[in-house]
Amino acid sequence: MYEKDVIVTTKYGPMPSFVACPEGAGPYPGIIFYMDAPGIREELRNMTRRIARAGYMAILPDMYYRLGTLRFDVARRDEAQAAVFLAAMRSLTNKLVMDDTGGILAWLDAQDKCRPGPVGCLGYCMSGQYITAAAATFPHRIASAASLYGVGIITDKEDSPHLFLDRIKGELYYAFAETDRSVPPNIPGDLAKLLSKTNVKHEIKTFPGTEHGFAFPERAIYNTLAAEETWDKMFAMWKRTLK
Repeated sequence: MYEKDVIVTTKYGPMPSFVACPEGAGPYPGIIFYMDAPGIREELRNMTRRIARAGYMAILPDMYYRLGTLRFDVARRDEAQAAVFLAAMRSLTNKLVMDDTGGILAWLDAQDKCRPGPVGCLGYCMSGQYITAAAATFPHRIASAASLYGVGIITDKEDSPHLFLDRIKGELYYAFAETDRSVPPNIPGDLAKLLSKTNVKHEIKTFPGTEHGFAFPERAIYNTLAAEETWDKMFAMWKRTLK
């Protein structure tokens, strides 16, 4: 396995990122892995490695780079810690993340190991909105995008990602938890109705008996069957659209 800490140049400055792909020369299709609110940690690096083992160049950007180097011990999460990373999460906007995505795409384009052209993306929790926005902002590049218990996909803001669904040309996969204080229960149904009015190929599923965060293996609420189904769905989608 080839893995490396790299710097992605953005219009706002250097963005530290973790990259993994198979050892061979490739080239391998690119996957952008947008983190969740608790940020960069070994759990996410291991998930990046899993994507890489399947034959992709996966990049995990530190989306909080504007604030410095933030690292949270999620296992010791309490109200004080949550308040800090939630404040960090709220410092991001769709515009900022899309600007960063442009830098990530440029970085991937410069790598010999990365196959030119279409890429995929994945986002958990806070990044469900960002994979949706990326698919709409870069329709010529994002061939497929996946969201797990994503937040902020449908809001009353003028830049809400759902307003731009008709711009998307790639395939979408959304997985939701049955119990989720961060996602209103109407969102999966409303999103399905909106997507049915477009030509976007998509799949939406709410997993019974799951809670927000069910796909993170280091959490007590980890649901193996649901998590593995989401991996199967994502890998099948990426194979269809990127390989």
